Amino acid sequence: MVDLLVKAFISRPDDWEDPEIRQRYGLLTGGVGIALNLLLSLGKFLAGVLTGSIAITADAFNNLSDAGSSVVTLAGFQMAAKRADDDHPFGHGRMEYISGLIVAGAILLVGVELVKNSVEKILRPEEIAFSWASVGILCAAILVKLWMFHFNRTLGRRIGSAAMGATAADSLSDAAATSAVLLGTLVGGLTGLHIDGWVGLLVAAFILRAGWGAARDTLDPLLGQSPDPKLVEDIEQTVLAHELVSGIHDLIVHDYGPGRRMVSLHAEVPMDADMLAVHDIIDDIERELKEKFRIEAVIHMDPIATRDPRTNALKEQVAELVREVDPAMTIHDFRMTQGPHHQNLIFDVVAPHRCPLSDEEVKARIGKLVAGLSGGPYFAVVSIDRAYTEPPA
Repeated sequence: MVDLLVKAFISRPDDWEDPEIRQRYGLLTGGVGIALNLLLSLGKFLAGVLTGSIAITADAFNNLSDAGSSVVTLAGFQMAAKRADDDHPFGHGRMEYISGLIVAGAILLVGVELVKNSVEKILRPEEIAFSWASVGILCAAILVKLWMFHFNRTLGRRIGSAAMGATAADSLSDAAATSAVLLGTLVGGLTGLHIDGWVGLLVAAFILRAGWGAARDTLDPLLGQSPDPKLVEDIEQTVLAHELVSGIHDLIVHDYGPGRRMVSLHAEVPMDADMLAVHDIIDDIERELKEKFRIEAVIHMDPIATRDPRTNALKEQVAELVREVDPAMTIHDFRMTQGPHHQNLIFDVVAPHRCPLSDEEVKARIGKLVAGLSGGPYFAVVSIDRAYTEPPA
């Protein structure tokens, strides 16, 4: 069913990083969400009127807010598809994340309001009229919400959309919440127990949990999360596949919204190579990254000594020593200079953010280890970088 809808409304479904195609995905999910949530809200509202149940009525308003959230999601995809302009040279792709955050905020507000209404119902319980028609409406609503969860999760994973992920989480929590309402309706109708308010609190808990999870998932890309390790690995393999590039470091992925990413990195090249030839290779790599990953790349060349056996041997020894301080640490830009009384080993160290040591503590420990190397005396001149990609586990 999902694939049939996609094929019917989207001409190039696999080209999801294209802003226009992504916009069509947003229109599809938004339109489906608005239509189904309005129908569910109307059905549950009628069931709530028939029974006088605060839990059913609250669930109806929850679906009405979901329809509003679908409107926000649809608007977010529309705005995200706008082209770059003078005020926003990187485009408007982050509007997709912002729309997901607004949806999360709406979910949390509904949950808080339901807590208030449910507490009032617990303090002042009322008789609930039992209706099998209401039971049927709730059962149908659960099935519809489970399908919507599947629909939004499938498309969200396919195109990597945090906004669709938030909508999918909301649909699953709605299915669980409506299941709780159904249970409360059956128990209340068949036993006469006044549990409507307690069920309303349970529904509110599901809604608040979904809202918090959706807010977290949409805040991460807005704050600047670590890039996908698979993408980092693919970029590294692409760059290192070129013969003159011996290493890369300081790789940073700048995310301006889906399909609008930039990457900057330093590529280590032989210091005695023809710099014009190396420059041509770097240009080729930048074009290759754009074609393969839709990423604008900026690459800085770092000339290093690659053919000096002594320098290479010392580099390997220092790399091992640095890993004794933290297994995730790496070095780059390694070079050696001869002083009057000692030899300077100059290099940069990439330290993961999870490392508890301060920069000065890292330098002191590495300096002590380097000073103990045989063949010296050696003095470590260390610069500390912090990692912008996820370190190995």
